[in-house]
Amino acid sequence: MLNRARTELARVFGYSDFRGDQAAVIAQILSGGDALVLMPTGGGKSLCYQIPALLLDGLTVVISPLIALMQNQVAQLIEFGVAAAALNSSVDNDAAREIYQSIRRGTLKLLYVSPERLLMDGMLSFLSEIPLSLIAIDEAHCVSQWGHDFRPEYQQLGRLSEIFPNTPRLALTATADARTRAEIAEVLSLSDAPLFVSSFDRPNLQLTVVEKADPTRQLLRFISAHPKQSGIVYALSRKRVDELAAKLNEAGIRALPYHAGLDAQTRTANQELFLSDEKIVMVATIAFGMGIDKPDVRFVAHVDLPKSMEGYYQEIGRAGRDGAPAFAWMCYGLADLVQLKRFIEESTATEARKRYERGQLDALLSYAESVGCRRVPLLKHFNQHFAGECGNCDRCAHPVAKSDATEAARQLLSAIHRTGQRFGVMHVIAVLRGAQTEQITRFQHDRLSVYGLGKAQPEDHWRSLARQLIAAGMIDIDHEGFGALRLTDVCRPLLRGETIFEMARIAAPDTKTEPRGKKGKKSYAASVGETANTLLDKLREWRRALAAEHKVPPYVIFHDATLLAIASAKPANESELGALSGIGEKKLERFGAAILKLLRSA
Repeated sequence: MLNRARTELARVFGYSDFRGDQAAVIAQILSGGDALVLMPTGGGKSLCYQIPALLLDGLTVVISPLIALMQNQVAQLIEFGVAAAALNSSVDNDAAREIYQSIRRGTLKLLYVSPERLLMDGMLSFLSEIPLSLIAIDEAHCVSQWGHDFRPEYQQLGRLSEIFPNTPRLALTATADARTRAEIAEVLSLSDAPLFVSSFDRPNLQLTVVEKADPTRQLLRFISAHPKQSGIVYALSRKRVDELAAKLNEAGIRALPYHAGLDAQTRTANQELFLSDEKIVMVATIAFGMGIDKPDVRFVAHVDLPKSMEGYYQEIGRAGRDGAPAFAWMCYGLADLVQLKRFIEESTATEARKRYERGQLDALLSYAESVGCRRVPLLKHFNQHFAGECGNCDRCAHPVAKSDATEAARQLLSAIHRTGQRFGVMHVIAVLRGAQTEQITRFQHDRLSVYGLGKAQPEDHWRSLARQLIAAGMIDIDHEGFGALRLTDVCRPLLRGETIFEMARIAAPDTKTEPRGKKGKKSYAASVGETANTLLDKLREWRRALAAEHKVPPYVIFHDATLLAIASAKPANESELGALSGIGEKKLERFGAAILKLLRSA
């Protein structure tokens, strides 16, 4: 059966072979078994159910949480010549009746359906009368009450094992820690199903974290290195999203806002523009992104510290889905940490939930303050060991030197203690640097023994040291004390002189925007020569016009990676063109002559 699967992979989708765990997952499904699959964004999860759908008799039902994701998946399958449709709230009655008729006739191979529509009266009973080949549950992490993408309807999908006991079920997600994996398996009745966990590493993503100084200016510098490229910028608040979108447009960068405060029509219009245009930057809160299937997003930037490592990983995973070089850039400061801790403590969540969120935030802080390869703490969070250096992050490109900062650390800890553990980082630093402020005078902190001890070091030095001591667990942030720093038991050995503290000497904020290590990935434009780039531009223009004619996003016609392969190889005939990755039988038939004509005229 796997030989037939490879034949279909090449014939329909134009790929020569499977990647990673795809073949093993498909073999499991073709044998009639269930499976739980963890595969990173861009890893090819969709093929794990699309290929079995083509080989097995009957209808494959794909449960997906977002209308936009369903529409994009269906549009791409239709372009590949696969009979697919979607049922959700955007489908009118006439279109729905036509879909039901296609299902009864047995001419539809894949039906995408929202969990809400699936659970409506009559839908499950209708499907129980139809021969089903497979039930695929996409974005399966939505079952988890611990995640920010929680969808209560997903928790009812465990009933499917009782209603369709003889139909294989496949649950897929791009990210899930051990707790979420266990919850998915339990809720969806997949505890006995084999678990397929692919590597969480996205080697094409270049990882960079910078200290926040002037985030708007820093963001503009970063984006200026990626002119006329599609990207996503995440910010915590709606107000900040609107401000940043306006600033980017003022700077000549076409940007759109997206957040829950906008009306549904505006959000939909902005999302459709982002999907259809190759040069738009979307500025958004976390309300945007899940299910975005746009493969040519070249960067994801965070101007605030995200709320969790899981959320961060999902968000940066929206860049470079096509496998070409892409960038994940984050700008953060201590104030971000204070704000997020306040959010956690002020929430009405249970104490167990708060502990979980604190752990997620601690993991993200460890990543941000990492002095070694960024991929080590990132992948460690998902129980994956990464040895050595990736060569594609800021730490590998610009190794961080360490120095003995034991005395300075003791001074900072002592200043926190002597000011009563009642003040934030800026006041403590002001005391150490001997500043003359109204607050220092009012509390007579200029009479403390630590006053002025650190005036030889700049403010940036002390802020960096404070963050590193927090990351080391020696300092905590007291939410009830309005962000006051307080000491933990972890710092006692250092204060007693029983241990030393080495501080990472990190470059001043904004002295660099991207890593340029010996193994660092080239930019997308630098991946090919000048001649091929000219041809690539012409292919994009042709694709853009064709996409407008078909009323689909450009990437539905061909991914950038496929256009890049065409521009580099310059095939002379249909046989050579058809051998390139991403050009299946149907697309060769539809577009081959036009592409070859364009190549001959170039």
